[in-house]
This record gives sequence, structure tokens and C-alpha cells, in this order.
Amino acid sequence: MAEYMQRLIEDAESALLHTYNRYQIVLDRGEGVYLYDIEGKKYLDFAAGIAVFALGYGNRIYNDALKAQIDKLTHTSNYYYNVPAIEAAKRLKAASGMDRVFFTNSGAEAVEGAIKAARKYAWLKDGKADHEIIAMNHSFHGRTMGALSVTGNPKYREPFEPGIGNIRFADYNDFDSVAALVNEKTCAVILETVQGEGGIYPATEDFLKKIRALCDEKDILLILDEIQCGMGRTGYLFAWQKYGVKPDIMTAAKAIGCGVPVGAFLMNEKVGQHSLAAGDHGTTYGGNPLACTAVATVLELFEKECIPAHVREVGAYLEKRLDELAAGHACVRERRGAGLLQGLELDRPVGPVILAALEKGLILINAGTNVIRFVPPLIVTQENVDEMIGILETCLEG
Repeated sequence: MAEYMQRLIEDAESALLHTYNRYQIVLDRGEGVYLYDIEGKKYLDFAAGIAVFALGYGNRIYNDALKAQIDKLTHTSNYYYNVPAIEAAKRLKAASGMDRVFFTNSGAEAVEGAIKAARKYAWLKDGKADHEIIAMNHSFHGRTMGALSVTGNPKYREPFEPGIGNIRFADYNDFDSVAALVNEKTCAVILETVQGEGGIYPATEDFLKKIRALCDEKDILLILDEIQCGMGRTGYLFAWQKYGVKPDIMTAAKAIGCGVPVGAFLMNEKVGQHSLAAGDHGTTYGGNPLACTAVATVLELFEKECIPAHVREVGAYLEKRLDELAAGHACVRERRGAGLLQGLELDRPVGPVILAALEKGLILINAGTNVIRFVPPLIVTQENVDEMIGILETCLEG
């Protein structure tokens, strides 16, 4: 490793709290679907900042919009209106078909707001504060206390328990396990439309439709977490749109800002009129003009550049190439996913493969111990897929 890069890494380790086991490179700039470290080494990026940089690096329209807003106004607080927030909310409503938007600073905060909205909705019905939420095993919703409480991985939760309480866990894609937990206290069911950190598992259409029907019957709110799988990643602007199963509350983040920290939770009018009211929820930075300029610009570019349609085309090609790769390597157990959210499950830990790929100029990440996750920028081409497969092939053989 070059001396300058090593010195920077040592400086980081002496100053930053060690909550990440970072890869030993210092990234400096990006262009399209490629990243460069401070020594100038080029990397094909199939991680996109964990499914964030949907439009790739250096998009001129996006960058110019942010630069212009910085020169105008970056923060006002929510005591006042601002034009970018109004425009972003209108575009997000139109894209999702939801009715009300609350802007947050991250995905975890969006989940926190969704939980609060669901509990307030139930409290307004009966005045009780003992309502339960059904979440899924192997799910991931974030690291804050509320989001962690509905995350179905004990490894993440146990050091920080007790959580917010009254959370019950069912099995993903097993409707009977969900139905068995429903009682008069159940106020919401929360799940990822495609489980990400849990190993890249898409929900089945039957599972989602049965849960939607159950929630309608019992006046239970359905919360769909679209933080990773949303914003075109599966070939639809939001993954649930493929199934025609609309949530009561939806969370979004990551690619809605394409690099600027921003999230949102959205709800239908029923929940909007019967849950959070003035004074119930707030955030100093949420909905600031800079973040909302990013959201509005991203949604405009998604529409102009037909990003979901492009993802369906290139996603199908990625599936084909991964299936071919899997067929030629006994170490690969399964390929699964949707669009440009794919996972390759191996019969061994994937860490060494990811490190070998990084050395050869390919950035990949994992989803659990033995799953390689593929979440490239959504502007990726078939040629980029071929380049990735060529590098990965040598890493699996090594």
C-alpha cells in the first residue's frame, strides 16, 4: 500500500470511532460507474455506496442543481416553507401514489417515523399504548433503537435490549407465521419488499397479497420498507408496484438523494389524517432545501432517462450472466434477486472473494456471511456487467 494512503488510514483509525471494519483503500473521486482511490487506481463499482448512487458519479445535471442551491439556501428549519421541499414532495407523491410525505435525514429515521405513525394511528382508535408490531426474521431496518427493535437479527439487537417493546417476529414469505401472531393488539406489519441485508430475498406475490388482505380485514397498517429496494432498483420505481400491493406507510432513503443524506416516510390519506399531528414528530434538518433539491432532481432525471425501464433490461442481463457463472462453479449455491438488486449465495464466506475482487479493481459488498450483493449504479450497462463477471470469474477460481 502506498505510504500516503497508509498514513491517511492510520489517521482515520486514530480519530474515528471504530464501528466499521473498512476496506483498506481511500476513495477520492468517481466518474460514471467507476471510482478512483487517492493513488489513481480505478475500480468498477458494483456497490453504489450501498445502493445509493443510482445515477452514477459526476452526473452534471444533478451536480449543477446542488451547486446552485448551495449558493441560494441550504437550511431554514421547518418553521418555514421552502420551494425544493414542496417540489420534492410533489414529485415523490406522484412517483409513489402515496398522499403524505415527511422528509428525514436517513432511512433509519424514516423507519422511526413509520413506527410512530402506526402506533399513533392505533392509539387514536382505542386510547391504549400496548399495541404490537409484527416484523420479519432476518430483516434489517436500521441501527437506531426503534429501527433496531424491528430488525429480525438478534446479533444486532441483543447488546442494546430492551428495545421499544411489543415487537413480534414472523418468517418472511410464510403467511401462516404472520397470521398466527395477529391479535387485537396488532397495529402494523413491517417488512422489506425485498430483504437486503438478510440475504437478498424478494417477497412472493402471494405473501404480499395475503398480508395486504389481512391488514385490510383487521385495520392493521402495512409498512413496506423500500429504502434499499426502492427507487428503480428492481426495475420499478418502488418494488411493491410490480405486485400491485400498496402499503399504508412506506419508507424510502438511499437512492432518493443519490448521495445527499435524505430519507422519507410516506403514507396514505387515511393514516395521514389519523396519526401524527402538529407536535408529534419533527426534525431540524429534515426537508432542508439542499437535500430536497437532490430528491427533486433525482426524480426528474429518473423520469427523463427512463431509469426503471433501463434497469429491467440490464437487470435481466445481469441475472443471465450470474446464472451462467453459477452453473460453472460448484461453490455457488443460488442466485436470487430482482433487477439490479442481486445476490449470489456461496457455500463459504464471501469475504475472501470480495477482497480478491477489490485487489483486481472491482467493488462488491456482502449481504450476510455467504452472499455477494450486487447493487451497481442504475446507469450500468451490459458491457459493465461483462467486465464485472470477467473479474469475479477469476476470483471464484482463485
